[in-house]
Amino acid sequence: MVQIKNQLTLQEFLELPPGDGDIIYEFIDGKAVAKMPPKKFNSKLTRALLYLIDEWCKDKGEVYPELAIKLTKKGKDWMPVPELLYLAAERFPEDWEEDLACSVPPNLVIEIISPGQTFGKLTAKARDYLDAGVLRVWVVDSKARSITVFYPDAPPQTYMGDTVLIDSLFEELELTAEQVFNKAGISTIN
Repeated sequence: MVQIKNQLTLQEFLELPPGDGDIIYEFIDGKAVAKMPPKKFNSKLTRALLYLIDEWCKDKGEVYPELAIKLTKKGKDWMPVPELLYLAAERFPEDWEEDLACSVPPNLVIEIISPGQTFGKLTAKARDYLDAGVLRVWVVDSKARSITVFYPDAPPQTYMGDTVLIDSLFEELELTAEQVFNKAGISTIN
């Protein structure tokens, strides 16, 4: 296992060797923090959302799974790795090389609550994303079968069942939590 000193710069973090196995690290408060490995429902929801958003965003932008984003949080470098992000074509950085982290705040970040995480923790992370310039954050809760949308200038809104999630930021994208969970093949959570 790689030994990591207590405080890193973003450049030192980027130069670290890959982690053991499939471990993904986020850069938070000067530290390399292992991301919770996805479980079955998380993976199925990520795949379903990737499919649904990818179908919608043809010629509009691109959706990426588990792509790191270079942001700042409370004045410090921050590099989270959300389950999905969507970046509209007009926001693509001109100098973005394909094999680097996203260097601009995306239009949308999607986080899926994993076992061991709480809605409250991801609510705080959603606020950090918005403060860093991300335009929308969706937090997907497999136990509640819900999608909560966080806005920079309005209270969050939770969508459940067949209530249609429509957002002027994503013209022509209409989906429901039920549609997402059905696409993922998740009928009930035990």
